[in-house]
Formats: sequence, C-alpha cells, structure tokens
Amino acid sequence: MWPFGEESFYECMMETYIPLLNMVSELWDEGIAAKLTIGITPILSEQMSDEHLNRGFVHYLEGRILAAQKDEERFGPRGEAPSPDLFQMARFYLSWFQKIHSDYHEKWNKDIIGGFRKFQDLGAIEITTSAATHGFSPLLDTDASLNCQFKAGVESYKRHFGRDPKGVWLPECAYRPAKGQRAGLEKWLYINGLKYFFTESAVIKGGQTAEMRRVFGAYGSIEYIPAVKRPETGLDTFEAFWLKEYPVAVMGRHEAAGYQVWSADHGYPGDGNYREFHKKDDVSGLHYWRLTSKTTDLGDKQLYNPEIAAERLRENADHYAGLVQHALTDYLKNTGKPGLVMVSFDTELFGHWWFEGISWIKDVIKKLRTYTAVTIQTASEYLDEHQPEKAIELPESSWGAGGHFQVWYHNDTEWMWNLIHECEHEMEAVEHEHHNGSPLMQRALNQSVRELLLLQSSDWPFLVTTGQATQYAKDRFNGHVERFREIVAMIRGNNLDEGRLSQLEEVDNCFPTINHLWFTADERETQPVK
Repeated sequence: MWPFGEESFYECMMETYIPLLNMVSELWDEGIAAKLTIGITPILSEQMSDEHLNRGFVHYLEGRILAAQKDEERFGPRGEAPSPDLFQMARFYLSWFQKIHSDYHEKWNKDIIGGFRKFQDLGAIEITTSAATHGFSPLLDTDASLNCQFKAGVESYKRHFGRDPKGVWLPECAYRPAKGQRAGLEKWLYINGLKYFFTESAVIKGGQTAEMRRVFGAYGSIEYIPAVKRPETGLDTFEAFWLKEYPVAVMGRHEAAGYQVWSADHGYPGDGNYREFHKKDDVSGLHYWRLTSKTTDLGDKQLYNPEIAAERLRENADHYAGLVQHALTDYLKNTGKPGLVMVSFDTELFGHWWFEGISWIKDVIKKLRTYTAVTIQTASEYLDEHQPEKAIELPESSWGAGGHFQVWYHNDTEWMWNLIHECEHEMEAVEHEHHNGSPLMQRALNQSVRELLLLQSSDWPFLVTTGQATQYAKDRFNGHVERFREIVAMIRGNNLDEGRLSQLEEVDNCFPTINHLWFTADERETQPVK
C-alpha cells in the first residue's frame, strides 16, 4: 500500500482518470468533442480492469470520505481543533470525494476502461497503447523481447477497446535507431500495425536538449552525463515525419508549449495559488495547503483556497490559448502552411500532481474553440489530413534528463540490466526448445513470458535512480526474476507442478490472453498488420 503500492494507483484513479473521463463526458454533453489523444498503457488497462483493484479502490474511496467527515467534525465549532477555514476545506473535500464515489458507481458502472472506450467510439478522443509493461525498449537485448512487448501491448488494447490501436507511446519516449544488424525500433511498431509515435523537440531539431525536469519530484543524487549537443537539422516540430526504413510517423513535442506546462520552475503548476501536493494533514492525510512558493518550507505553507486557484487557472488557460495561437499564426505567416503544435505530458501530471490540471485542460479546449482559429485534432486525425512529406532519421534519445538513457542505466542499475538480458536469452532458449509441449507446458511458457515482461518494466530502474522507493523497486524486480527462473527450472527439468504454477498465475495475472509464441523475432511470426 502507501506510498508505492496499490494506494498510488487508487490516488491516480481518484484524482486523474475519473476526473479526466468526467471532463471528456461534460464537454461532450456541451456539444464539444475533446479531441485529446490519451495514452493508456497496457499494464494500466489491466489494473483498471482488475477485480481486486476495483474492490480496493471502492474501499479506498470510502476511507477518504470517512477521513473528510472526521475532519469536518474536528475542525467544526465543537471539534477538538476548531478552524473555520479548515472546516470549509474539509467540507469541500467531502463533497469532492462523494462525487467521485457516485460517478464511479453510477455514471461509469465501476468500468473506467469502458468509459474511455465509449468516448473513443464516439470520436471524442483517441487512445494509444504502449509496450506491455513499459519496458525501456532500446536497452532490451533481443528482438524477441521487443516484438513481445509491443505485440502484448497491441493485443491487450484490442481486448479492452475492441479495435486495433493506431498510435503508441514509446516507453520513456526512448528511441533506438538501426545499428549494425539490429533494426530501429520502428520495425517492431510497423510489424505490429502501429502507425505513429511521439518524441522530444531536440530529437527533431537538433541542438541542446531542454532540461524540462518533471514537476513532481527531482531525480536522485547520481552525477548525470550532460545532454549531448547535436548539429541543427534545419527541421522543426510544426509537421510530422516518416521514419526512413518503415512507414511509421513521428511527431515532436513543441518545445515552448511543452515547457510552459512541464517546467518545474516556470510552468503553470508551480503557481503559488495551486494546491501543494507534498504536504498532508497529519491525521487525515488530506491536502489543505497551497504551494505558496517553490522555496517555502512545508511547515510554512499557507492554506489552500479553491476559489482563488480557479481564478488563477482561468488566467493560465487564457495565456496558453494565446501562446498556441501565436505559435501557429507565426508559422503560417512565415511558411504559408498550417502547422502542428503537439504537446505531450504524463497523464497523471493533471489532477494527481497538479490538482487543478484537468480543469485547466477543459478551459484551454473551450477557449481554443471559442476565441481562436486553432483546430484541435487527435493524432490520427492530423495524420489523415496532413500526411508527412519528409523522412527523417532519429538519434538515440529519451525524455529523461540529458535526453539519453542514463536515468535508467548507470552504475546503480547495471546489475538489473544484466539480469534482464540473462532472462531474455533464457526465455528465447526455453521457448525454442519447448513451444510444442503439452497444454501444461504451454501454460508454464505463457507464465514465464508474463514474468519476463513484468521484470522488464522501466519503473524498477527509474525508482532506483530517483531514490523514491529504491528497496521497493529492487524487491519487486527480484521477485519477478525469482518467479521467472522458478518456472524456467520447472520447464527445463520437465517437472511441472500444476499447483505451484496456479499459485504463480494468481500472483501475476495480467494479460490473460498472453501467448508465448509472441516471444519471437521469426519473420514468419511477425508479418505486418495491414
């Protein structure tokens, strides 16, 4: 549970995904299609659809409601710590939690994925997929792993959303070009039917990678390799491009429009009137304070005022709508062509880290429609109307600090990658040797692939790097490695224990339709999806 297990998922469901779905629904009721492209990773889809986690979420919501009720009593006129301001804030939270609880049960029938699917089917949004467990693709050692990560991601998407995905979020925005005998990552996107992905501004333009540190926490204390300065390419992010080897499109994030939201120092979420994420009430855990300033100690934070925050939000939305309009107007004047401003962010920045963020998105959408000539489109809609005219070769890159891979691979995480690579090659060998085995053998192979995908998650080295949950990440990673090797030992020894296998299937039960045949780089098994 708190702070790195299930409770983290429940917080994001409550603060990000249900409010985001509500916002898309509210706009639709007003006659407005949001036209957002929303990335829901396969593992998140699995979590949102999991019976255990949905039961846990209801219990969590009920706990938040009870906490707000107790705070209402505590801060009320007859409470043990009377405070008119905190009393009003407790009432604010009680109403807010009760609405989320009501919407989850009555509006969405405890099926958040079904809600997102509904609005994709209506044309209001587009949902993209990702690698199955957000594995850091460029550092995986075998083509079979790459194919399996994206194949499992596509198959999970089809099961949840009833259609083929078009776009993909490369985990950590990390790209690897072709090198020697190894193809670039786009090969594995193409053969799995994926048509586009996103990247950072400097990857398209060259020059120095902007240091847009995430609003929600600094990196750890390791010494980073500086960002590499690449030659200017003469290209910009106002259009999409084809990759040279395969017809997969790439769109680069508009630097200024991204920086205005993403920057910890200069972005909107750093405004002192917005809610402080890190300070919580010692008794209830509720957030009663505002950011105040980025240099204010937690003990000196001032009380949060939702009405003042809402006014500031409207001002920020006005500014952002103007920024986007001016960028596109200037491009049109200079080139005579309509341009693209694509911005991409972690979904959980909005609502979870920046409490007011989803309301800000809604206000921006309405203002762009009302006051500007800007057309808001999903990624696929843009590409359908504006086919790329140029092909591009992308460098090795990510959206981590410095634009390279060091956030995930350095002295403190190298041991993890050694184990990941060993397990990849073990899986390749046992799949080749036993893929025609008994039904029980097929189950064991499927579960070993499931464990391999889970141990490949980019979360584990990332959490080691940040120092936010080092031991937790190591324990989770090592647990998957141990279970993988236990299954492989059973397979190789032809000593399958069905009871034990059932236990392991219960522990790690995501991707119920997983097929060990996906773990292959055999061209006969990986023909392009038309």
